[in-house]
This record gives sequence, structure tokens and C-alpha cells, in this order.
Amino acid sequence: MSIETDSRTALGELIATLQEIDSRWCGPEWNLHSQEDVVGAHRALMHILEASLVGFFEQDPAHPEFRRITTPSRKLTGDNGDAIYFDAAISAEHAYIVYGNLHGAAYFSLTVEEGTADGHMASGTAGIINDEELEVDSNGNFTLYLGGETRDHNWLPLTADASRLTTRHYFEQTDHAACDPQREPRLAIECLTSVGAPPPPTDTTVAAGIRRVCNVIRSRTLAMPPLANSEPPPFVSLIPNTFPPPVKPGSFGFAAMDAHYSMAPFFLDQDEALVIIGRWPDCRFANVCLWNRFQQTFDYRWRNASLNRAQTVLQEDGSFRIIIAHEDPGLPNWLDTEGNPFGLVFWRLFLAQGEVETPQAEVFKLAELTA
Repeated sequence: MSIETDSRTALGELIATLQEIDSRWCGPEWNLHSQEDVVGAHRALMHILEASLVGFFEQDPAHPEFRRITTPSRKLTGDNGDAIYFDAAISAEHAYIVYGNLHGAAYFSLTVEEGTADGHMASGTAGIINDEELEVDSNGNFTLYLGGETRDHNWLPLTADASRLTTRHYFEQTDHAACDPQREPRLAIECLTSVGAPPPPTDTTVAAGIRRVCNVIRSRTLAMPPLANSEPPPFVSLIPNTFPPPVKPGSFGFAAMDAHYSMAPFFLDQDEALVIIGRWPDCRFANVCLWNRFQQTFDYRWRNASLNRAQTVLQEDGSFRIIIAHEDPGLPNWLDTEGNPFGLVFWRLFLAQGEVETPQAEVFKLAELTA
């Protein structure tokens, strides 16, 4: 006879959630109709599960710590080979101090997310501060305060529903910073209002951690309707190979409020290529990434899955010509589809000044380009 605990009940709920995700999200209800689709869904689920265990299973806003959100082998929520992200659990009940370093990043910011305390997707972004607004010393070091008494500099207030702090280090270099262990920044967060060590784990706290994991994986699968079945934000197009004008996302959850975004699906036959022309704006950071339908980047470790400005070969007039194709056309700025006929193209443009052009795309036969 098994020993009944709340943690055992919660574990049963997690197992049931995984089974429901497998039977529903990994199938036709979410427009998945092939073996390849199901395999991709299972891989994405494993990455979400790993991230939920790393970031949410054991969290304590009274004793927070920064943990890396994505890695080259843990991809979710629109990861990026040129960026390194960390987050930490926080609460409006406390005040905090953050110690960090820009570490040579082209752009750095911290955002306060709302609604994530129990593992749900962020309901909104409650505040942001970037490196233009931070006081940073000559070595790139900074100190930031969260909550507590109002301060004139390096301070963010905490709204009643503030529950998570997200950091973004974006690098523009010829290799991908996310793959470089030497590039990983060092950050620390300390709660200024908690007293003493945290209590030992209990049945209640372990069960709560398991339920947070449940909420993380549910919110990123079953709670997210298929892309074509929901009203997208204004920076997202549902029309293949056609980009919407890049716009700022406002308080859209987990988005950077000071960036312009644009996203559209690509759809290509095996003998086709998508040629995109445009100009990088005057900004602090810019890149374009290829994602699968689960918002995971393609393999940027071994393939050409994204381009930043340092990696882009420009035309004589300063414009770019980027080619998305299933095989190398022998031309600059090729992005490798990994053989996928369908995927997502996502543009990030941080702290843009002046006009931000909309990239223009056209489908060609690959033979026309190679000729």
C-alpha cells in the first residue's frame, strides 16, 4: 500500500498533464499531422520540461537566484543564439539588490514580469531598465535595486503581481555568444527583506514545486492555441513569406518593451528559396532567427540558423540580401532550413532610431539563384 502525500498527488497530476499533452497537443488538434510533427512536439515538450525543472521546481522569492533560461540544448519561448537570458523569482512583498556586469553586450536589459508566480506564462511586463538608463562603471559593473524605497537611479518598482525578473545580454559578434562558456555573464540577486536561511523542504513545498512544473508545461502547450487559430499580436503575420511592419510589443508578456519585432512563417518547396531584402536600422542590436513551429531556434551551433549585423554581408548600397533555402546556394547570408518546408522567421531590433524598414521577401526557384 502506497504512502499518501500531497507530493504524490501532485506527481500524479504532472503525469496526467504529460499524457494529455501527448494525446492532444502532440497531434491533429494542434495541426500536427505527420510523424515528424509529433517527434518535434515531443522534443519541444522535453525542453519545456527541463526548463520548468531548472527554473520553477524549487524557487523562493525570499531567497532568489539567477538561473539560465535557455541554452543551445534547451530551447523554448523564442530563444536566440546571440543572447544569454537569466531569470529569478521575485515578489512585491520583498525588496532586492542585483549585482551584474554588461560583459561586453551590445544591449542589456532587465524586465519585471507579472503573473508567473505559479509557473504560468507572464501576463504582462511591469517594468524595464536597459543599459542606457543604468548607471554603469568603467568596467561594466552595475548595481540595481528592486522594490522598497524609491531611488533616483538604478531602481525599478515592483507591482503587486510582480513575480519574475528576466535579464537579457545580447551580443553582436561573428560567432554565437550562447555557445561560448566564456561569454556567460555573472549575476547575483539578494533579497534585502528576508531573514535567515529558508526552511527545509516539506510535503507542501515539494507538491507546490511539482504543480508549478505542471503549470509551466501546460501554459506553454495546451494553453497556447495553434498559431493559425488565435488572434496574433501586431508584430506577427500568419501569411507565409510576408512580414508585418516591425513594431514594439508594448506590455506583451516576456517581450522586451524597447525592441521592434516582426515575425512571419516561411513555406518553401524543396526547389525553392526565399530571398529577403532590406536594411538594418540604426539600433543597438539586430538579428533574424529561424524557429520551428514550437518557437525553438534551429541548430545555430552547427548550421546557419540566424544572422546578426556582424555576420551579414551587405550589398554595395548598404542593404542586405538574405536567402532562406534547404541547401546552400553558394551565396552570402544563407539561412539553413534544416530541410523543413515550414518554419518561422523572427526579427529583433533593439533601441532603433529613425525609420525601421519592413523586410521584403519573394520566393524564387533555387536554380535561378545558383545560376
